[in-house]
Formats: sequence, C-alpha cells, structure tokens
Amino acid sequence: MIYFDNAATTWPKPECVYEAVDQCLRNKGANPSRSGHFMALLAGQIVLNARGEIAEFFNISDPLQVVFTPNATEALNLGLKGLLKPGDHVITSSLEHNAVTRPLEKLRSQGVEVTKLQTSVQEGLHPEQVEAAIQNNTKLIVLSHASNVMGLIHPIGEIGRIAREKSVLFMVDSAQTAGSIPIDVQAMGIDLLVFAGHKGLLGPQGTGGLYLREDLQLDTLKEGGTGANSEEPFQPEESPERYESGTLNTPGIAGLGAGIEFIKQEGIEKIREKERSLTRQLMLGLSEIPGVILYGPNPSVERAPVISINLEGREPSEVSYLLDKLYGIASRPGLHCAPDAHRTLGTFKQGTVRLSLGYFNTSQEVEKCLDAVARLSSSNKK
Repeated sequence: MIYFDNAATTWPKPECVYEAVDQCLRNKGANPSRSGHFMALLAGQIVLNARGEIAEFFNISDPLQVVFTPNATEALNLGLKGLLKPGDHVITSSLEHNAVTRPLEKLRSQGVEVTKLQTSVQEGLHPEQVEAAIQNNTKLIVLSHASNVMGLIHPIGEIGRIAREKSVLFMVDSAQTAGSIPIDVQAMGIDLLVFAGHKGLLGPQGTGGLYLREDLQLDTLKEGGTGANSEEPFQPEESPERYESGTLNTPGIAGLGAGIEFIKQEGIEKIREKERSLTRQLMLGLSEIPGVILYGPNPSVERAPVISINLEGREPSEVSYLLDKLYGIASRPGLHCAPDAHRTLGTFKQGTVRLSLGYFNTSQEVEKCLDAVARLSSSNKK
C-alpha cells in the first residue's frame, strides 16, 4: 500500500516505536503510580521519561504540566470545558476540526460567547482579525496550528504575541504540525498546547496530551483514582494527577516517547524539508492534470503536508475507493471531521479527497499517485 492518510494517523512507525511498545507490554506492564513493586516503578519511569521528552520537545519548563490523554480530542475538551464559563468569550477560526467546534457549540449553549473568524483559504487568519475580535470578556483564543483539510498554517507566533499583550489565553491544537514543524510554547506565547501522539509525533494510537501553563488550573473533565491522596474525596489540586484519573496507556506512552526520540535523532528540520519537498512535488504534479481541482494555498505557500483535491464529475468517495482498489493508494474522502473548513473552502457537503504525506513516503510513491490520478481523470472523460 501507498499510505497517504498520515493526517489521520501516521504509518508506518519507526522500528523503535514498535520495540518500545513490545518491551513495555512484556517487561514493564504494571500500573504506573499505583504500586511500589519493581515493575510498577519501571512503568512509572516510562511515563516520567515521556513527560520529560515532551517538555523538552516543546520547550515546556515543567514536565509536570504535561497531561496525558487518550487523544487530542479529549485534551481539547479538557482545556475548553475546564477553562470557559458562562459569560466568557472565545475566539476561533472557520477552519477548525470538530474536536474544537463541537465542544464550543456545547459551551455556547451554556452561555459562552463564541466568535468564529472567517479565514482566507490562501492567506489564512490575519493576526489583525484576531486582535480586532478581542472584547473585554475574551478569555481564550483557540486555533489549530494547521488545517487538517488543506494544510494551511496559522501565524501562531504573531497571534500568541497579541494574546499576551491583551492578557488573553491562547490554546493551540498542534495535531497536524507537532513532530514536523517546530513548536516552542514560550516563544510562541502558547498557554495551552494540545498534541496528538499518533500523528507527526509517530507514536501509537490512543496517545495525546495537553500542556497547561503553570499558573492555570482547569475544572476536571473526569474524576477518579490517581494513585495519590486516595483518602481525599476530591481530585488532587496538583498537575498532572488532577487530570489523569484512571490507568494511563503506558505502552502507548512508551511508544510515544520513542517516537519523539526518533524525531530528535533524525532532526525536525530534516523531517520538515522532506515533507515539504514531497508535498510540493505532489501539488505541482496534480496542478498539471486536466480535471483535477486543487484546493487551498498555491504551491509556493508554506503548508503542512496535507492536500485536498476533487476530480471533475466524480464523487470524492468514488475517487478514494478507486485509488485504493485499483492502485493500492490510501487516501481519505469526505468532510474530514471539519465541516467548517469545507464551508470555507466551498466543498460542503461534497467534501474532497485528502492526500496527506509523511516522513516515510517517497518521491516514487508520489509519482505513482500522480499517474493513478491522471488515469482516473482520463477515464472520466471517456
């Protein structure tokens, strides 16, 4: 298979990730922070080491402010619902994933004011738009770092500077960028950073997390056992225990730590350059195929390795099916859990075919994909 569905989950993983998960299950499979025996201590060390890796990777000063969750969606829910109260105002964009828009709709029904800024599909969200939307009751700006539909990158650093100047909290969803585009929470003014472990960070599914600025405390999304302060009827006050009730996915966290180690060894700039080169090759090739509709920024604009297309006269689901069935190419059709982005793009309700590249893809695979799309486009005219 030629795997072009990396925006959903990267595949394959580095060999060290498979090995870390296997070793954890075989030799360190006890509950972390629950017992004092040797294997439990080893499991706890895995979690501690991974927190440290993540903190260093994103320039987080205190690893204990890294909270593990099963995915980025839960991390977004924790941050949004734990922070926003009736009467608060939140600013977001028209390109967000449902993991942002649906919690915000729930909060809107409870009295939170939501401003959704219309975003240019060529230029992205202008910092001036964000600044102009700030009100006296604005508590939070929440944005994806890059669109999961077309790869458009928001100017996070500039918006973070505005947020700090205006004393507004800034939350960034890095699901499409962490691991391939450098992120520094201090330099970019990020107060809450959401990350998915199974995408660019190259870890297993079932991993993700939230960085929370040291002086912030959220209402909990769930309560339960944390392995500490068991005599107390309420959740602990301290991070990360306050937000990590229940057994953590220790094998997944072991794999996530190994994925980050791999990225550090390879070098994030090397990864970024390869993904950039493959994306440009694919975009330029697609732009030359008659009948292909290519969406989003033009090839000269910096973007995440995510491309959306349609073929004239064919439904996205049909194109994706034929790419898989006839050519062994994995893509994703539809709305990609981001209907707002498709409304902005003008592709709602039809959707698009998404081709998303990763570090382990090759130039030869891109050429095979271009040939397959050209054949499908040509057969459409017969």
